[in-house]
Amino acid sequence: MGVKFNREYEDIVRDLSGALGRFDGVYDSFEMSAEEWGGLEEGERSECLRTLADDLFYALGADPVMYIGAGKAVYDREHHIIKLIVTDKEVQLIYLV
Repeated sequence: MGVKFNREYEDIVRDLSGALGRFDGVYDSFEMSAEEWGGLEEGERSECLRTLADDLFYALGADPVMYIGAGKAVYDREHHIIKLIVTDKEVQLIYLV
């Protein structure tokens, strides 16, 4: 079962990418160290985050909870939302419809 959405896919991925950049340890998803991640140019990091956002979007259709660095993403099928739990005090909602 996939993630159901009605918004433009590009808008969803843009929102996901922006939020994923705030996750502590997001570089672990790319099997990089903090130093390697910090050594990338801004455009390179953006491309990595875009790829991760694409992968995450489709992975959440099979497994509604995915861990990314120190945070997690939760697909709420009932409300058509992806909840990005960046920290204990920061949650970003990505609306799919």
